[in-house]
Amino acid sequence: MHIFFRTVSVVLFSLATSPLSAQDSSTGNTPLPWAYAINTPGVEDPFVYNVPHTVPDSELEFTFTLPRNLYEPPDWHPGDHPALPDIVANGRNPGVFPCSYCHLPNGQGRPENTNLTGLSREYIIQQMADWRAGLRQSSEPLHGPASAMHAIGVNATPKEAEEAADYFSSLPARQWIRVIETNTVPETVVMGWMYVEKGGGGTEPIGNRILEMPEDLERTELRDDRSGFIAYVPTGSIDQGKSLVENGKSGANTICTTCHGEDLRGLGPIPPLAGRSPSYIARQLYDFQVGNRRGLWSPLMQAAVEDLTLEDIVAISAYSASLEP
Repeated sequence: MHIFFRTVSVVLFSLATSPLSAQDSSTGNTPLPWAYAINTPGVEDPFVYNVPHTVPDSELEFTFTLPRNLYEPPDWHPGDHPALPDIVANGRNPGVFPCSYCHLPNGQGRPENTNLTGLSREYIIQQMADWRAGLRQSSEPLHGPASAMHAIGVNATPKEAEEAADYFSSLPARQWIRVIETNTVPETVVMGWMYVEKGGGGTEPIGNRILEMPEDLERTELRDDRSGFIAYVPTGSIDQGKSLVENGKSGANTICTTCHGEDLRGLGPIPPLAGRSPSYIARQLYDFQVGNRRGLWSPLMQAAVEDLTLEDIVAISAYSASLEP
């Protein structure tokens, strides 16, 4: 597929329940491998290149080359959104991939990046400034999409960031992820920085993790921005997350709703969490906790997450994702 980073090995981690800030991250890995999905080595790419492709409810055809041209992302449904600014549609070659390649023309993105809909212009511009200043970095150096975003943040000009922010902040948040509580999940591999079914119909316990997968793998591989995702979460995690979000943990933490709103739909420049990718939320909670997000509003978040365990992060991410945007 469009895997444009070197495939690397998946490393297994123990899932400790002590505060995550106490974990040893000196190896460059995290205790949340499911959130920072790393491509499984040896997985064969089933995508068919150099032939025309179509998707439902679109009259367009696109042909993809190997390797993919990242400066020519498909826009299957141009009537679904305003006209794309050049930086969103085409990027700037070299060094700045078009925003719509990863975040899709509708801004809703995929598990390995982020959903930009519903975010304020101010917030998006600030995050781009943080990337540019080196104040944002992934806690998993092998996570290719974060490395790409860092490079784009460094290379994009403030004007380009403003043009992208103007566009994405104009897009309303919509339901994109279906959250399902379960004890078992399909056996999976990681391809293109996201989980896909291994094949063969096998299942395994979900354990203390979240698996976010395409509703329709073929359409997702074609980057069809009308085809969303399923997030499998542990049974009981949504109610557990609701309690943590509304009450904090043992009264010591800042309560999530204080800043993000009673319905987690954001307040002013504070971003909404409702309906967002649980994989992304989990990565950000951990990045804040270990000090890899150090932007303008980071001190508020660090105080809120300092005592969270892995189980807490799973629960908060599951609950937030389950809410209507």
